[in-house]
Amino acid sequence: MAWVLRQFERDDLDSVMEINRTCLPENYPDSFFLGLYYHAPKAFLVAVADSRVIGYIMCRIERGVSSYGRLPVKKGHIVSVAVVPEIRRQGVGSDLVKAAMNSMSTYGAAECFLEVRKSNEAAISTYETLAFEIKRVLKGYYRDGEDAYLMTRKLEPQPGAEAIVEEGY
Repeated sequence: MAWVLRQFERDDLDSVMEINRTCLPENYPDSFFLGLYYHAPKAFLVAVADSRVIGYIMCRIERGVSSYGRLPVKKGHIVSVAVVPEIRRQGVGSDLVKAAMNSMSTYGAAECFLEVRKSNEAAISTYETLAFEIKRVLKGYYRDGEDAYLMTRKLEPQPGAEAIVEEGY
């Protein structure tokens, strides 16, 4: 199956929310999705095959202490990524993460991070293939009490990276 990646559009919201409800126990109101989109539109991407949204990734740009030093840096946060079950293990998720990392670097992010359930071995393996490292365990991170791994990796900021409004994030 062939797919294309593109920026999220408002008309994709229902499809993205349905994928989120189907694939993940962490569900969000539409305002959460739209807030991330308005904050960093180039870092909210969808995968489309045969005119159908089959996956998404949404990210935000934050400031924080570097995971690789003590200096403050701009960081990309992969908030959520999901692919419909029947399309998994074909590379869609990896493609979404790679494209999102590139997009986050255009905002000047020097590194990125994500949280992943300790039980999600397939996702952890994918992230490790993409050079993410487990930095620490976040005890009881998820609502159901499951622990998460905090995974990080460095990014190469793009020349002329954009500034974005960071209020509220």
